[in-house]
Amino acid sequence: MQNLSEFYTRPDWARRINAMGDSVGGADRLISLDPDELVRIAIDSTGGLAEFGDFDGDWCARYLSLLTEIEATGKLNTLGRLMTRQEILRGLRTRLLVTRARTETPAIADEKIETPIVITGPPRSGTSILFELLALDPNARAPLSWEVLHPVRFGGASEAETLAMAECEQEFWSDVQPEFAAIHELRADLPVECVTLTLPSFTGGHWGMIANLPNWVADYPASMDYHRALLQTLQYGREPQNWVLKTPLYLVFIDLLFATYPDAWVVHTHRDPLKTEPSSLSTLATVRWERSDEVELPEAGGAGLGDVMMLLATRRAAGELPDRIVDSHFTDLMADPVAAVEKLYGQMERPFLAEHADAIRRYMKSKPKAKFGKHEYSAEQWGFDPAQLRKKMLPYTDHYGVTLEG
Repeated sequence: MQNLSEFYTRPDWARRINAMGDSVGGADRLISLDPDELVRIAIDSTGGLAEFGDFDGDWCARYLSLLTEIEATGKLNTLGRLMTRQEILRGLRTRLLVTRARTETPAIADEKIETPIVITGPPRSGTSILFELLALDPNARAPLSWEVLHPVRFGGASEAETLAMAECEQEFWSDVQPEFAAIHELRADLPVECVTLTLPSFTGGHWGMIANLPNWVADYPASMDYHRALLQTLQYGREPQNWVLKTPLYLVFIDLLFATYPDAWVVHTHRDPLKTEPSSLSTLATVRWERSDEVELPEAGGAGLGDVMMLLATRRAAGELPDRIVDSHFTDLMADPVAAVEKLYGQMERPFLAEHADAIRRYMKSKPKAKFGKHEYSAEQWGFDPAQLRKKMLPYTDHYGVTLEG
């Protein structure tokens, strides 16, 4: 268990709110995560809707298991409990509203999710910026934060009102911990990665990211069933476009990804592990520190994603995976984003429009590096031995020809 106060200083307002929990004998006495109460509130807040859907299996068992583990091991402070309570309630409401939409319009379940472009790779290897650049394709579409958080509007809410509701959830992360903005920009109108899409399944990647839950195991097949149902809901009634999707987690269940979307194109990003590994641990620490004063982190220098990526490389070479994986290198993307995306599109046999190229140039100009400050970290700070990490990851960097950045 690590106290990260040596790295981070909480804003005074956040520190004081957390102290409110301490003042009454614990944050759990101030903010309840009682599962029955949350279900009752969600039903009441949607005017009595009571069907949560079974399109992703036994959601209720996962929900109860998750809340039990959060209470047992999450060690959430007052703000952590508030943020988590809001996410759970929003997830329950989303399930209720999506289920009603699918019941009233059965054709939603017939929507085909065709040829999505799925970005995956080590965290901090350029997945986010590539995601945003591919989302500029006029013939593609990325799920935006506001529409994912509130895919079925309730009570006649306008788009502006829905954006404002999504802003409270997305941009609040940087209010609680200002360093987070330099790591990853969350905004209601930006594309959002798939861990957020699957939050209402009460499994998947989000919950294990925000807190240490050592006895909880994600049910990825269920999360992907929910993933498809949500995309179908968002897609229904609109002009068909290829989805652009993203999460590093797809590296660990690539077979399930292809089972869900057999004609997907997967873009595998690569970057120097001496940059990605410490930065990933720093990012996870920041995310968990938002909600807890005591943070449990994986051991630095462990297997990480190196073994996973080498296994993936071996399987690709042996023809065990569909020949629909292409590679993107961080240094190439940063040196010439237009050329890097054009190369990817050529490999995917997808037209690269001049309109898309112009949009990429404008976007990069409006989003300079270190717009919100620099993400400061070092390998040694997070317990890595640079020489050992280089040696351990040599099979990966050699196989893919990854540029070492210093």
